[in-house]
Amino acid sequence: MARRKKGDKIDGWVVLDKPVGLGSTPAVSRVRRLFGAQKAGHGGTLDPLASGVLPIALGEATKTVPFVMDGRKEYRFTVKFGESRSTEDAEGDVTATSDARPTDDAIRGALGAFLGDIEQVPPAFSALKIDGQRAYDLARAGEIVEMKPRRVRIDGLELLARPDRDHADLVVTCGKGTYIRSLGRDLAVALGTVGHLSALRRTAAGPFREGAAISLHKLEALGHIPALLGALVPVVTALDDIPALALTETQADQLRHGQPVLLTRDASPSGALFRAEFGERLVALVRSDGASIQPVRVFNL
Repeated sequence: MARRKKGDKIDGWVVLDKPVGLGSTPAVSRVRRLFGAQKAGHGGTLDPLASGVLPIALGEATKTVPFVMDGRKEYRFTVKFGESRSTEDAEGDVTATSDARPTDDAIRGALGAFLGDIEQVPPAFSALKIDGQRAYDLARAGEIVEMKPRRVRIDGLELLARPDRDHADLVVTCGKGTYIRSLGRDLAVALGTVGHLSALRRTAAGPFREGAAISLHKLEALGHIPALLGALVPVVTALDDIPALALTETQADQLRHGQPVLLTRDASPSGALFRAEFGERLVALVRSDGASIQPVRVFNL
C-alpha cells in the first residue's frame, strides 16, 4: 500500500513579504508548517539581509516555480559609498575604503553602462557552486574564491534619492541570475570609489508584487486553515504571460492521462507553449507541434 504523503493537499502561491534576518529556506519551512502543506518551494532566493517579495509555492504551484524564477525581478537598494566589504553587503568585513563620493549627476551618468546584457562577477559569498561546493562555504572557510563572470540582463536602473553623500537609493529591473550586491559594488567602482549594499528590498518577482505581499506576522496571526486559505494566490497566476487554450471535457481528460490532443482549428506554431484550461480550471501546460498539443506539465487541481 502506498504511503500517505505527510501534510495536506494545499495548492497555490503565498506572496510573502520576507523580513530582514530570515533566510529563504527557513521562510519556506515556516509557511509550509503554517498551512500543513505536503510540498513547498520558492520562486527565487532572497539573502537574509534582504526583505521583500518571496513567492512561496505550495503543492501543485511548485510545478510553476521555473516560470517565476525566469521572470523579471525588481529591487530597491541602497549603496553605501566609501567601504567595500567581503560579502558586498553590510554583513561582511571591510576590505577597502575611499574618501571619494560621487555627485548625483555622476551617478546618473554612470547608470547607462549597466543597462542591457552585461557581464557580471557574482559575489564570493553566494550560493553558486564551485567544484560541487557552495561558494559561500569556501569563502567562510577563508579560501580564495574566484568567481567567473556571467551574462545577466538589466532592463532599468534609476537613481531615486541621496539620503546623504555616503548613500544612494536606486531601483533596478533585471533578469534571472542578477546579483544586486555585485551591481552596487561595480557601480561604486565605476564612480571612482568603493561601496557595498546597505539595504536591499525585492519589490517584484515575475507576476508577484509587493502590494500583494503579506508579512509572516500577519500569516501567523491568521492562525487556522480557513483564514490562511484566503491568503493563497491561484497556481495559474505564475503563468499569466502564457496564452490560454480552452479545452473540452474530453480533451481535458486526455491531457490528464498524458495523452496528446489533436488540434481541430488552424495549427498553432510548432513549439508554442499554452496553458490548457477547462472552464476556469488549469489542466496542463502544453506545447504545440503544429498538429497537436502535447502535455508538458499536468496539474492535479
